[in-house]
Amino acid sequence: MLNFLRHRKLVILTRVFLGFILFGAGMSKLYFEHAFPGIIGPVWLEERLAEHGLALFARFVAFSQVLAGILLLTQRFATLGAIISFPLFLNILLVTISLEWQGTPYVNAVFLAMNSYLLFIDYHKLKFIITDTKPAQLPLERVRKEPRKDILFITALVFIFASIPFSYVNLYAAWVLVALCLCVIAWIQVRKKEQPKETS
Repeated sequence: MLNFLRHRKLVILTRVFLGFILFGAGMSKLYFEHAFPGIIGPVWLEERLAEHGLALFARFVAFSQVLAGILLLTQRFATLGAIISFPLFLNILLVTISLEWQGTPYVNAVFLAMNSYLLFIDYHKLKFIITDTKPAQLPLERVRKEPRKDILFITALVFIFASIPFSYVNLYAAWVLVALCLCVIAWIQVRKKEQPKETS
C-alpha cells in the first residue's frame, strides 16, 4: 500500500489536479466578470465575504490560490506549493463551515486530504522542521544548475498575475497571455537538460 502511495505517477497526478483546481479557482475570482475557466468556485467569494468586512481576505485567498496552483503545476516547486496550499484549504474549509454552505465543506475536506497526502509524500524534505534530525550541511555555492529556467518561470508568473488587471482592458488578449505563460511553464518542465557533446 505504501509503495502505491509513493508511486511517482500518482504523486504527479495529484499535484497537477490540485494545481489546476487552485489556479482556476483563483483566476476565476480575480478576472473581469469572473470570465476565466475554472473547475470549482465560488467565483463570487469576494462579494459574499464583503458582507462581513472580509473582501480583502477573499482577494488574498484568490491570489494565494493562483500562486499555490502554479507552484504545484511546476513539479520543481511542488513541495512549496503543497505547504502554501495546506493552510489555504484549511481556511477555506473553516469559512465554508462557518457560513453553513451546503456540500462545499465536504469537497474542501477531500482537497485538504489530498494536500495532506502530498505533504506526507514529501516528509523526507520536511522532517527537519518537526524532528530533532539535523539537515546535512548545505553547500555555500549556487546549486541551481539551470538558473535560466528559474528566470523564465518567474517571468511567466509575473505575466500571469499581470493578466488579471489586463483582463479588464482586453479579456481575450489576457486569456492568450495566460495560455502562453502556461506553455512556457510546461516547456520548462519537459525540456531535458542538454547533454554535453563528447570530444574526441
